[in-house]
Amino acid sequence: ISILICLIFCLSPLTLAEGNTLQKPTRLGIDEDTSDEYIADYIRLKIRDDFKEQNVNVYLGNDYKIVENKDFYIPDFSNQVDYEVEVVVRINRLGKSVAEKFAPRYYAQVALGIDFTARDMQNEARATGAPWDLCKGFDGSAVVSEFRDLENIGAINDLNFRLEINGKTVQSANTKEMIFSVDEIITYVSQFYTLKIGDLIYTGTPDGVGPVKRGDRLKGYLQDELLLDFEIK
Repeated sequence: ISILICLIFCLSPLTLAEGNTLQKPTRLGIDEDTSDEYIADYIRLKIRDDFKEQNVNVYLGNDYKIVENKDFYIPDFSNQVDYEVEVVVRINRLGKSVAEKFAPRYYAQVALGIDFTARDMQNEARATGAPWDLCKGFDGSAVVSEFRDLENIGAINDLNFRLEINGKTVQSANTKEMIFSVDEIITYVSQFYTLKIGDLIYTGTPDGVGPVKRGDRLKGYLQDELLLDFEIK
């Protein structure tokens, strides 16, 4: 299955509530050889540092390889792979330029995901101004759990989630802490990309990001339910 990864870089601001800003994107690189397979496109939206960094990077692709708690294998081309736990929203209808008040119609399920990042490669890319697609979009870099219906687990803007490594909590947050709500994210992304049924939005990671090493055991919880449980190889 081929991969479509678009790096969106932050330019002039688009004002949102409470003085926060999203950024209009410039497309720096794209591979047009996309797949018509059933596996849906995913969208990963990164809001780092406890959801407080206002620069937004969006990555598009159609290949998320790790599901059902299969082990993650550190790639040979990186010396530092970092974990980033995130709530994942699944799009359930076709949409373009979705108004914020209508955004809740476009999702009904969430999951827990981990965005694995080749941090050493990303640092090199940052230093040279190069795209981040290789460090964010390699095979197996997007982990996703089983999905849960929001009607059964709670409101989208009040979900607790956390990541444990070897029994120690390394990331813990609530979606109400996000600088941009899920509805704002959908409105923003849909200005530039048509949302399709099955698309996944990785909504951003809290503080506590760090590297994994072989032998680590990762467990991810959403509303205290264990949804992710796998090892690093």
